[in-house]
Amino acid sequence: ARLKTGYETVQSPMGNGTIKGYLARPASAGTNKLPGVLIIHENRGLNPHMEDVARRFALLNFMAFAPDGLTSVGGYPGDDVKGGEMFGKVDRNKMTEDFVAAAYWLKNRPDSTGKIGATGFCFGGGIANTLAVRLGADIAAVAPYYGGPPMAADVAKIKAAVLVHHGALDTRLAMTWPDYDKQLAAA
Repeated sequence: ARLKTGYETVQSPMGNGTIKGYLARPASAGTNKLPGVLIIHENRGLNPHMEDVARRFALLNFMAFAPDGLTSVGGYPGDDVKGGEMFGKVDRNKMTEDFVAAAYWLKNRPDSTGKIGATGFCFGGGIANTLAVRLGADIAAVAPYYGGPPMAADVAKIKAAVLVHHGALDTRLAMTWPDYDKQLAAA
């Protein structure tokens, strides 16, 4: 087996109590410490595509953890439409705290180097930006794909390297980039 994968439960006392997720590591790493990458899903929950993204990071010698923001309502239901309906029922502030807890869990694992990053897609891109603000120097890099930028007043809290991805035709989010870029440069 090239990868070691499985599901883990992370304690989240400031969020919904716990958050479950999918952990992937290269099997060849054994007990060696690895840098970690948090994979944050869209507004559908931890679907098979996000698990595949975690496996692809593991193939590149990262420890990847893809938490499921739908844990508090039973987890990803196996269908993206139902997942989207369930997503709207989760307390957004508690879900954010669940992702923060997942990031610190990944960072502080004994098989982690302590260096972590995050990537996210759409909703998850916004969470990647939020993690950059919330974790400060505790997160090394974020790469949001779409997702809203942080509040201008919070950008100075970001210590991570930031690589933002937007599609030109998604003008609502693409229009946020010039100001975010200026704020990052100023900070």
